[in-house]
Amino acid sequence: MSTNEEQIRSLIERWAEAVHGGDLEGVVADHAEDIVMFDVPPPHEGVRGIEAYRKAWSPFLQWQAQGALFEIVSLDVTAGEDVAFAQALLRCGMPDDDPDRRLRLTLGLREEDGRWVVAHEHHSFPIMDVGAAEHEVRLVHQRWFEATAAKDLDDMMAAIAGDVVSYEHEAPLQYEGVAEVREVCARGLNVAADVSWDVPDLKILVREDLAVAWGLNRVRVGQESESWSRGTRVFERRGGAWVLIHQHLSFPLDPRTGEASTGLRP
Repeated sequence: MSTNEEQIRSLIERWAEAVHGGDLEGVVADHAEDIVMFDVPPPHEGVRGIEAYRKAWSPFLQWQAQGALFEIVSLDVTAGEDVAFAQALLRCGMPDDDPDRRLRLTLGLREEDGRWVVAHEHHSFPIMDVGAAEHEVRLVHQRWFEATAAKDLDDMMAAIAGDVVSYEHEAPLQYEGVAEVREVCARGLNVAADVSWDVPDLKILVREDLAVAWGLNRVRVGQESESWSRGTRVFERRGGAWVLIHQHLSFPLDPRTGEASTGLRP
C-alpha cells in the first residue's frame, strides 16, 4: 500500500497534468467542497467553494490552450494521519518566457472518507520589477508587429485573451471574444499582399497584474498607403503571461462633416 506522501504526490501530479492538458474535470477532482484558493489574480479574499473554484479556472485554461506550459519543477509533501501540506515550484508560462521564473504553490490537504482532498490552494509569483513587466508588454507588441508582417494569424492571436473585448474602427460597436477579433485581423491581412503596423510612440503603464498601453498606430498597406489612428490596449497577467483583454481603436471625428479623419499624420 502506498504511503500518505505517495498518494498526495500522485494526486498533485495528476492535477498538474490536468491543468496542462486543459482538463477542467481533472483540475477540479480531489478538491474539497469548501476549497479556498488564493490565486494570482483577484479576488483578494480568495475563491471559496468548489463551484467558484471551477469557474475561476476557465479563463486560465483558455490561455493554457494557446501553448503554455504548466510543469512541476519541485514538489515536497509532508503528511500526518489526516492532515497534510505540500509545497511546489512550477514552470507556468509560454515556452519562450523566462525559463527561470516559477509559480509558487502551497496546498493544504485533509483526509475525507478514506481519500485525500485539497482544502486550500495558494498560488503566487514573486513581485516583478516594473521595468521587466513593461519590457514583457513591449515584447507582446513586437510579436504582433512581426506576426502581422509575416501574415501569421495564429501568432497574432497568441497573446489575446479568450474573453477580449475590442472596439475596432469598423462596425459593430464592439467585438467580443478572440474568435471575433481573429476574423477582423484575418480581413486586415487579406487587404493586400504587404501589410504591416507599429506604434512608434508606444507608452506603457504597469501596476501589479494590469498594464495599459497607448500610442498612435501606423498601418502600412503595400508600398504607398499609410494611415494613422489612435490605440489603447489593456493587458492582464494571467498564468504569468500578459494577454490583451481590451482594445480601443479610433480615428478623430471631423465635427464639420461628421466623417472620420483618416488622413491625419502626427
